Amino acid sequence: MPDGAGPSVLRAARWLDIDTGEVRSPAVVAIENGRIAAINPATPVDGDGVEVDLGDVTLLPGLMDMELNLLIGGPGGPEGLPTPLHGVQDDPAYRTLRAAVNARTTLEAGFTTVRNLGLMVKTGGYLLDVSLQRAIDQGWHVGPRIYPAGHAVTPYGGHLDPTVFQRLAPGIMPLSVAEGIANGVPEVIACVRYQIRHGAKLIKVSASGGVMSHSTAPGAQQYSDAEFAAIADEAHRAGVPVAAHAVGDTAIRACIRAGIDCIEHGFLASDETLQMMIDHGTFLVSTTYLTEAMAIDRIAPELREKASEVFPRAKAMLPRAIAAGVRIACGSDAPAIAHGQNAKELGALVQRGMTPLQALRAATVTSAELLGAEGDLGRLQPGYRADIIAVPGDPTKDITTTLDVRFVMKDGQVYKRS
Repeated sequence: MPDGAGPSVLRAARWLDIDTGEVRSPAVVAIENGRIAAINPATPVDGDGVEVDLGDVTLLPGLMDMELNLLIGGPGGPEGLPTPLHGVQDDPAYRTLRAAVNARTTLEAGFTTVRNLGLMVKTGGYLLDVSLQRAIDQGWHVGPRIYPAGHAVTPYGGHLDPTVFQRLAPGIMPLSVAEGIANGVPEVIACVRYQIRHGAKLIKVSASGGVMSHSTAPGAQQYSDAEFAAIADEAHRAGVPVAAHAVGDTAIRACIRAGIDCIEHGFLASDETLQMMIDHGTFLVSTTYLTEAMAIDRIAPELREKASEVFPRAKAMLPRAIAAGVRIACGSDAPAIAHGQNAKELGALVQRGMTPLQALRAATVTSAELLGAEGDLGRLQPGYRADIIAVPGDPTKDITTTLDVRFVMKDGQVYKRS
């Protein structure tokens, strides 16, 4: 559990100004009521609170992962992947307990804020990620700040429909609108309303086929333009953003036209579509590390064939998106890579053409903008939440230092100190 109410002063050798890109020395951070009160104040910090001297490390804002699923993967699966029949083998209680373990692992890896973008599983309509978010917010369990999506919205036979995703026979795991299966404009509206009614902070829609499902081709658009527009309109009128799993170029364009806020993956986006994203201010969460790290040798031959076609094109797309200036936020798609290894996504972003500083911004200020929390998260700055991590060396020169997180604070509470 966290250390008390958190220290009133942190001291370290250095801190990163994420806006200027400068690594400044020294670092003296005063914290009050879970927020940063001052950095290197001109007068000595007065107070009776605890002081923590972390020594030769660099302080960073807490990192953020904009696509993961804490409810699957983790303990018991090979290399962090879920078991093939998790949808019918794992009951809601078991799934939630496993998510609690993954949440702690994620926080201790330095990721203090995440978006949990759901799958479709049988839960009786319960939004398990919302329950986990509430337990963490109330201090019952250790984990990152969660923005939950509840159940993803998908049509019959679409990517994430368990009947095709896990090759289930008819009637094995029937799902309702409440659990994400929705066809036609009235049903997608009802599905969005249900997720929001029960605590979802964003909506995920399955907009195209995917690599890891036994359904349509990865690029195939799965909802009509009218259905996409209804999903976006219903969510936005409630003040809730929409993220779209979209691999294919046509589906990405349809999502952008509908006003969907964020494209997950975007693997087959053309240059024209990338420019369309820039023109509309659409975010991209590229999940690029999974294209080289996913254990595809463990999946069905027809899925390996899709991966061998799509993944090289995905690796080629991202450098073009970076060069064009698409707004890219960090997302790992864990457990496509194991929970706790989320920072490997930052290394992959650098390999694809970002500077280390740009990758750090993707996991801090850009992710905060995507969440609509740019005045609250993502910076070491007075008034911001005291989400602070510490790594050795200079992460603006060596991004791999983010794999060696020595200290984690969230909302002024210390959760890790090594």
